[in-house]
Amino acid sequence: MPSDADRTRQYYDALGEREWTRLTDSVAGRVAFEVHRRFLARFVRAGDRVLEIGAGPGRFTLELAALGARIVVTDLSPVQLELNRRHVGPTDAERRVEQRIECDVRDTAGFGDGAFDAVVAFGGPLSYAFEEAEQAVRGLLRVVGPRGVVLASVMSTLGTWRQALPSVTGVAERVGDEVNDAVLADGDLRLIDRTEHACRMFRWRQLRDLVEQAGGRVVAASASNWASLGDPSVLEPLERDPDRWRHFLDNEVGACAEPGALDGGTHLIFAATSAA
Repeated sequence: MPSDADRTRQYYDALGEREWTRLTDSVAGRVAFEVHRRFLARFVRAGDRVLEIGAGPGRFTLELAALGARIVVTDLSPVQLELNRRHVGPTDAERRVEQRIECDVRDTAGFGDGAFDAVVAFGGPLSYAFEEAEQAVRGLLRVVGPRGVVLASVMSTLGTWRQALPSVTGVAERVGDEVNDAVLADGDLRLIDRTEHACRMFRWRQLRDLVEQAGGRVVAASASNWASLGDPSVLEPLERDPDRWRHFLDNEVGACAEPGALDGGTHLIFAATSAA
């Protein structure tokens, strides 16, 4: 039986170019990208050295370069690393890339203490660490040291339930309510036999506890979506009007940061520093 890391690698190898379009092929995806992008811009400054974990084909590599960061690009999937090279390589952003390395979020031992000003692990790398998630967060905090920041997002249990309710009810019919309830409680999709995409989703309180157990503290948090998860037919006309769209995004970003909304998006976004 393949390991969790092998399954994740195989999943993203097979996903290929679809990972590049994931944040652009729907209104909700484009909103999630903008919420992540603005969150990133709050913490990364020109000249910062950034370790990008799970960089994929380069959506956020390009954003980090635009902010003036120096980037070490990593991914568990060699296919995604090659796509990163293909999408970023022909652009001016390539000058900001120091190197590309295959790397698992659970193993950052090859990087020195405090070697980076920030770690960016957007899109869910920590959701694939499973039982080693605490070790993974400790490693990320170590490589940024006491003055650095870890910026990451994980899959949201309740937001996914909200967004994918037809699929969730279908799974419950197939595997039974007991298994489905266990997934809702713990977020671990490995509990579902033959699931194509095995990952660990989180509730906000579980994520906060994980960071604290790893020796960190959360300094900012956001959902990736709120109002934008529903009614794409309402949002599409707004998106065609730049002024109205900007106004909607401002309101959406504000809503996503409200404590009562943190569990409401497909992903939970957070910034963490060392508690020491």
